[in-house]
Amino acid sequence: MIEASFQLAYPDFSLDVDLRLPGKGVTALFGHSGCGKTTLLRCVAGLNHAPTGRLTVAGEIWQDEAQGIFLPTHKRPLGLVFQEASLFPHLSVRKNLEYGMKRSGNQAGEGFDASIALLGIRPLLERAPERLSGGERQRVAVARALLTRPRLLLMDEPLAALDLKRKLEILPYLEKLREELDIPVLYVSHAPDEVARLADHLVLLENGRAVASGPLMATLARADLPSTFADDDAGVVLETTVAAHETDGLTRLEFPGGQLYVSYRDKRPGSRLRCRIHASDVSLALAAHGDSSILNTLPATVRTVVPTQTPGHVLAQLALRDGTLLLARITERSRVSLGIAPGLSVVAQVKSVAILA
Repeated sequence: MIEASFQLAYPDFSLDVDLRLPGKGVTALFGHSGCGKTTLLRCVAGLNHAPTGRLTVAGEIWQDEAQGIFLPTHKRPLGLVFQEASLFPHLSVRKNLEYGMKRSGNQAGEGFDASIALLGIRPLLERAPERLSGGERQRVAVARALLTRPRLLLMDEPLAALDLKRKLEILPYLEKLREELDIPVLYVSHAPDEVARLADHLVLLENGRAVASGPLMATLARADLPSTFADDDAGVVLETTVAAHETDGLTRLEFPGGQLYVSYRDKRPGSRLRCRIHASDVSLALAAHGDSSILNTLPATVRTVVPTQTPGHVLAQLALRDGTLLLARITERSRVSLGIAPGLSVVAQVKSVAILA
């Protein structure tokens, strides 16, 4: 468990958070630019000193102003990965990794083989940084951070400086980190799809405050978040299993709340796939219709209906048969004409499913 409480005031901005975060998996700090994501991360790293802060990681106190405790950054067992890899240009990849190990006291190179295998960088070890792509440099930077044997890994928008091709190159490796690391990761991002693909836990920040914090899927499915999060970016994430490949070129996915048909995915039956369904891609009907081109229809019950920031639109939270939550963004006119209200049984028509992994 990570306990982080920080109050920090600047002339034009203040941070005031009190969080309890899981001690394993990826926690995403998400929000628009200027909301306090990086400031919070820097407080956790000890790079910013919040005068009334408290931070404990796995029961170890890193900061407690009431007791006069403040561990400087170099004494905190953490790894840092920023937007830029910041590798030493005159050293090979191997030498960059060895330098990081020596600085952290990892003289025996503990975890070297495991880290380079996890990040897939063995073929790069003798290259100079100038001969690496942006995605390769970031993979080396992550390996270097892991070789410091951290108890916490901090990543500040590590994909922000990469183009789409390089992002797609590195994302599978970051997913492997999520699956295989035993230490927690705090991951700063303002990219919704990136967060949806990588995170286990989500902290939504707005104006220096945590407006929501909880497991990714439950938090994204909330309809009561501030309008900045519950409008154009609204949507849920589902963990599905590849059930079968149909003869007509579609792949059938199953999850506890039902099934979804998507374009063919080159995954073996039984493979796990994470999907995102945007609220704007869900329409509602009062009964199933066999004469529709929409293949994915799910019986549901309306739980709540709230207005959005866009005039004339509302956001409906739906519960599927197993309790899985879905969001639908519809017009106010449709809400009135269909009588959409809490407790109503409807059919959710899913027009599009985004495969995240």
